[in-house]
Amino acid sequence: MVHSASTSNGRREEIMTVLRGIPDPEMPISIVDLGLVERLEIARGVAGDRVDIDILPTFVGCPALPMIESDITTQVGAVDGIESVTVRFVHDPPWSVDRISEAGRESLRTHGVTVPERGVGGSGGAPTVTLRTSAVPCPFCGSRATSLDSAFGPTRCRMIYYCDSCRNSFEHMKRV
Repeated sequence: MVHSASTSNGRREEIMTVLRGIPDPEMPISIVDLGLVERLEIARGVAGDRVDIDILPTFVGCPALPMIESDITTQVGAVDGIESVTVRFVHDPPWSVDRISEAGRESLRTHGVTVPERGVGGSGGAPTVTLRTSAVPCPFCGSRATSLDSAFGPTRCRMIYYCDSCRNSFEHMKRV
């Protein structure tokens, strides 16, 4: 959920459009569709608008955070009339796969990454990791004849599954 304060809707939407164009460095999805943008606040400054953005990391220690911060600062800072951009990484509320938008889920699926269904096995409080060992549908053929190949994927937030039907490996987001 993105909260906004202290400015016109037009300016807010202009900045949100920029944020929608910033991809996550490790996945084929924007930081907005991934649900990382928690708060956007715009305040009038002396020489332009001051923009404060709160970002929810998917995992503590995510190596992509410095790149995300740099991309946000550079791209939002390039918008005409922006005086300063501040990016904060916050952990309350904790990020969850439930924050991924429908468009983001579809983008991930077309790139061979599946996402747990919304609200299934979630904790509603502190983040938890739930490993599933079967019944994750293959993003390529739709078969549920899949099995967990490795709980450790290319990033901390993904694991590797194998489809017995089409014989493809695919990534699955961990439920947190």
